[in-house]
Amino acid sequence: MSNFSNHIKNSITFRKKLKKLETNVNLVIQKFYHCLLSNNKIFICGNGGSAADAQHISTEFLVRLNPKINRKSFPLICLGNDMTYLTACSNDLGFDKVFSRNLSGLHKKGEENLLVCLSTSGNSKNIIDVLKLSKKLGVFSFGFFGGNGGKAKKLASKSVIIPSKNTAYIQEEHMFIFHYVLNEVEKKLLK
Repeated sequence: MSNFSNHIKNSITFRKKLKKLETNVNLVIQKFYHCLLSNNKIFICGNGGSAADAQHISTEFLVRLNPKINRKSFPLICLGNDMTYLTACSNDLGFDKVFSRNLSGLHKKGEENLLVCLSTSGNSKNIIDVLKLSKKLGVFSFGFFGGNGGKAKKLASKSVIIPSKNTAYIQEEHMFIFHYVLNEVEKKLLK
């Protein structure tokens, strides 16, 4: 068996283990559906590859994933997405504040918004900082982490943890789950 064939086989074997996450993934679908149905917002953030994944997920909610479905835009906002903001906040307040500063300005009292944090380790200081703020503001948070969830696991309202230390597997499964979540949420909202 070639290395590539072996890689595919290992990926499929690993993905089958995700069945254990079904209850938490269904909770994500329900919370997203109720949040969007109530005209509230979902905020998402991550660092590095997880930042790219956060942008990707945000875009598919704001625009669309399925080319045959024309629908209204769903407000899923990527925090720290603007280079000018990111450099100003990092320079003036510190990189630890890039997500929490955004959340503090975009979340309004009385709204029932959600926060999603993507982190392969669960130990990023800016993720920990925004999760602490979300608790203070009463914003329900989902942590999408890898490994054992790191320090952030204890701060998220609910976590979806990919049981691997392999960054590629963790990020691939985050995207796999979010494509499923979007399709399910979209079906519910378009009924």
